Order: sequence, then structure tokens, then C-alpha cells
Amino acid sequence: MNTQKLNALAKTIVNYSLHLKENSTVLVNYPKEAQPLVAEIIKEANKVGALLVLKMNDPKLNARLAEKNTEARLELLKKIKEFEVNTYDAFIQICGSFNDYESKNVPKEMTKKFGVMTQEIDDIRINERDWVLLNYPMDLDAYKAKMTTEDFNEFALDVMTVDYQKMSEDIKPLKDLMERTDKVRIVAPNTDITFSIKGMPAVPCTGEKNIPDGEIYSAPIKTSVNGTITYNTPSPYQGNIYNKVSLTFENGKIVKATCDEDNDKLNEIFDTDEGARYVGEFALGFNPKILHPMGDILYDEKILGSLHFTPGRCYADCDNGNVSSIHWDMVLIQREEYGGGEIYFDDVLIRKDGKFIPDELKQLNYEDQ
Repeated sequence: MNTQKLNALAKTIVNYSLHLKENSTVLVNYPKEAQPLVAEIIKEANKVGALLVLKMNDPKLNARLAEKNTEARLELLKKIKEFEVNTYDAFIQICGSFNDYESKNVPKEMTKKFGVMTQEIDDIRINERDWVLLNYPMDLDAYKAKMTTEDFNEFALDVMTVDYQKMSEDIKPLKDLMERTDKVRIVAPNTDITFSIKGMPAVPCTGEKNIPDGEIYSAPIKTSVNGTITYNTPSPYQGNIYNKVSLTFENGKIVKATCDEDNDKLNEIFDTDEGARYVGEFALGFNPKILHPMGDILYDEKILGSLHFTPGRCYADCDNGNVSSIHWDMVLIQREEYGGGEIYFDDVLIRKDGKFIPDELKQLNYEDQ
């Protein structure tokens, strides 16, 4: 792993994403494979006097524990989450890619129950604490991306250390336009869907929370969504992977959901609670270094020329009133090699085949990258 790039990433996390300062209390949650990055984070955090606590985790072992979850264990885990959110100013969550089916045998009813039990705690952590989330590059990522491990490591570090400061400037005209927009129409193969974002904020994401980053999100007016959207990237969720998910909406609600795999299991997810069949997020992706899906939503939702349209919970800073224990980001790529497509704001063509059309937005095409 390139130590110089790891240090650049650590500096981004400490100084740009979290703005850590003397006596900031920080919980770093990480898999053992990420120790080289954690070492660089410690080095940079020490320079500003932040107070770090390390918590190493193993997703495979956690999944084995979760297979035998009991009410008593869920209560214990809830107490731990409460302690953490009441103790730390900031959280660095470093994940690693493991077998997507690792949690396949975890009882879904227990997962749902824990999500309901801890929703208020999670809301505080997400909306009232500083945090950053990233995936440390691993062998499985390289396999999914069809790259050598060495090449993928270089790619991942390049993706995670793009010029987020420049991106934050580039995105401002799009934010202004979205916040003036009422009707949105999305057209692509097997997709024609309309909804309103009137009065909703547009929130830029340029390295402050997720790394890699490069998106802007809003939320549809809850009951305004009508039509069908078909996603052309894999959609992993709760130990399964769904391909070619197609959702049909009437007055905001998913009335039909199909995929190439098990439609019953797919619909069980949307029956989790009332909000699971409504949408909590609409976002456009434009990270210039991410071009193809790899089954990792932290990367896939930032793909240049993509969008994601997310059933489930909305974010507090873009609140359309939808409450749910799920938040399932699903990605549609509209670049020409993926079938193309158009996005219209108030009947004006804004993006075609993944490229922004108005002059004031063309810098987000990153054609010089």
C-alpha cells in the first residue's frame, strides 16, 4: 500500500472531513486489514491533539454472533451504541469488503428489530455528530472490480483523495438549480419516472462524510413519485444481491417490485415497514475516478453519470417525512455504454447520457480527468 497516499487520505479525514482539534474525542472502528491507514490517522490526529480510541472489528465473527441474536444481546448492543454516541464527538468508521452473503443466515426479524430499537441513536450519530465512513481496499474489492490487488489499491486511494475542495466549488451551480426545481423526470431503458423536489434542499457531498465521495442529494415529495425505474447495477442488501431491480410507483408508493432473483425476498424488504415502499433520497453521482459498478455502494453511488433513487428513510437535513428502518441505495448509470438516459428539471434537459448539458454545470462532467 502506498504510504504517501495513505497519509494523504489520513490528512483528508482528520483535517478536511472532521476538522479535528485539540481534545476532540474520536472513536475509530476498523477491521484489522486497515491497520496501515489507522497508523496514519493516529499520526495526523496526534498533530492536532485529538483523543482517539480504537475499536477493531471482524465482520465475519460479528455475523456468526448475530446468527444467534437474542433479545438480551440486542439490549446490550443498544447500550453500547448509546454509550458511544454520548461519549464521542466524532466517529471514523472504516469498513472492509467481505463476502456479501456473510450475513445470509442472520435472522431478518432480529435485524429489523435492532434497526427499530436503535433508530433514535443512529439519528443522533448521523445528524448531530461528526463522522466519516470509508471502505479500506481489500482483495475482494479487487476481485469485484476485475483488477489486480495492487492496481485496485492504487485506484482506491486515487478515488478517495480526489480534489474535494475543487469539487465543493464545482457543485454550487447544481445545488442552486436543484433548489429552484419542481418537477424531475428520469428516462432510461425500462425507466420513465417523475416526481417533485419542490422546496427540498439539495445537499452536496464532497468528502465531508463518505469517502470516496462525489454526489448531491435531495428527496422527492413523498407522494409525488409516479412511473417505473429499472436499476442497471447490482443491489446488495441483507446478505443477498439483487440484479435488474425494477420498481413501479403510484403516488409515491412502490406497487410493484421485481428482479432477476427472488421477487418474494425482494418484496419482503419493502414490507419491512410502511416507509420502506416510499423514497427517502434522490441523488446524482459524479466522482470522476469511479466509472463502473463493483457491488460496493460507497463506490457505486458516486459513479460518474449515475443517479441513485433510494427506498426508505430520508435524511434529517433533507426531510420529506419518510420514516423507515431501511435505506437502500440503488444505482442507475446513464452513460452511453450503460444504455444512456436523460434527466429533465422542469421539462428542461439537464443531463444526457451521463453528461450535464447547461454550460454552468459542464465542469461536473470532468472530461479533462
